[in-house]
Amino acid sequence: MNRPETITLAWTGASGMPYGLRLLQCLLAEKVRVYLLYSSAAQIVAKQELDLTLPTQAAAAAALFAERFGAEPGQLTVFGREDWMSPVASGSNPADAMAICPCSLGTLGAVAAGLADNLIERAADVMLKERRPLVLVPRETPLSAIHLENMLKLARAGAVILPPSPGFYGHPQSIADLVDFVVARILDQLGVSHALGPRWGARSGQPPFVERA
Repeated sequence: MNRPETITLAWTGASGMPYGLRLLQCLLAEKVRVYLLYSSAAQIVAKQELDLTLPTQAAAAAALFAERFGAEPGQLTVFGREDWMSPVASGSNPADAMAICPCSLGTLGAVAAGLADNLIERAADVMLKERRPLVLVPRETPLSAIHLENMLKLARAGAVILPPSPGFYGHPQSIADLVDFVVARILDQLGVSHALGPRWGARSGQPPFVERA
């Protein structure tokens, strides 16, 4: 898989906002251009889990994260939930790949059903129809038969279902280490290089390539 130049990142209302924020940081550090989308439910979760207030205005959000993570001019663009003129809304100008992290089971179900009632769902639908990488990171437990059937349907359509299930063979010392384990797996699926932690069978002790905010 070629290294993507542009990635769409969406945050929805599932628990797991630390994964999404860290993923954004790593993508920007790797000089990937990012299109960021987030739902109103994601704003609630961000406040609950990180005490982070996500701006309602797209321009304010872009300025906030560009300053926080040192993004280059034009590297990060935030789109509103109903911005149907954005590139991600059309198969004529899609991103190279997309991740929904965290992904609520409601969003997952809507994408599985082919719905496109907001920009996040439409962007995911574009990824599937254009045969481009789509990574969904659902954070829920236990899973009902409906959830599992939706995941299977999406996997058969070409999406990657990547539950945030950290491994322990790297001897994590903190919650941040557990977050990095999952983010590393997402970056692998997106085709973005990283050195977030030891790989199985490789020597450990490598420092992370991105300092945590």
